[in-house]
Amino acid sequence: MKYRITHRTEYRYGGDVSLGYNEAHLTPRGDMPQQRLLSHRVEVEPTPAYTSRRQDYFGNEIFYFTLQRPHRRLTVTAVSEVERLDEEPELRLESAMTWEQVVAATAADPSDAGMEARKFLLDSPLVEPPPEVVAYATESFSPGRRFSEAVVEFIRRIHRDFTFDTAATSVSTPVAAVFANRRGVCQDFAHLAIAGLRGMGIAARYVSGYLETLPPPGQEKLVGSDASHAWLAVYEPGTGWAEYDPTNDIIPSRQHIVTALGRDYTDISPLRGVVFGGGGSQESSVAVDVERM
Repeated sequence: MKYRITHRTEYRYGGDVSLGYNEAHLTPRGDMPQQRLLSHRVEVEPTPAYTSRRQDYFGNEIFYFTLQRPHRRLTVTAVSEVERLDEEPELRLESAMTWEQVVAATAADPSDAGMEARKFLLDSPLVEPPPEVVAYATESFSPGRRFSEAVVEFIRRIHRDFTFDTAATSVSTPVAAVFANRRGVCQDFAHLAIAGLRGMGIAARYVSGYLETLPPPGQEKLVGSDASHAWLAVYEPGTGWAEYDPTNDIIPSRQHIVTALGRDYTDISPLRGVVFGGGGSQESSVAVDVERM
């Protein structure tokens, strides 16, 4: 399946901003077995004085740009064309390892993949596993239970026990607060799942990207009705990374488009930067459209 993704971010300032330094994680991954990047461009208004591209520590592409003339509005539009190649999730093979075997094997895996996975066992800025979250996760991991079954149940419980609420959290809300309030958005549910899994010795990483949303029968899809999405991937030695979407209680497939991988949101936020020379108040808006080509 081929998709065109348009991601438009606009900042409006109360006064002139004289300087701006920004970086964006807006380029879909093109190095994954299930995904090919066909084309990508970023348009910035006003025109940047300088732009560059580089890869970060996790292999994601960063687009960097500077603005060096006064402006009261910044618009960043990323347009990407992507082909999703993966098979349907129900056709994927699963191993028979128990979760205890996965924990032990991950800790001792000498392969390059194992060494890479162990980076995602450690705490990160937004994921420091609270004891209550680890205890909550443990309920799904009974002794001797098959690893994949335990993870699926844990993801399903998050979907069942937590309410999607866009007004409940911000990008910096701690996992403990999300757990206590039982409310949040896709980013929060991914962080919550990652915290529980890492607290048990299971490698888990944060995945950002897009999810194609289909309109109700008989209605046209609205431009901008899609949004940035977040989910997680879990490592199993010998099998590799498997993705899970706790917000929707599904295993990601062709409708999930991966932009970046990291420890948590702070590693791969879509757009961030600093401004100098005024600006005053600030308002922002984001519109994302994912359409089939």
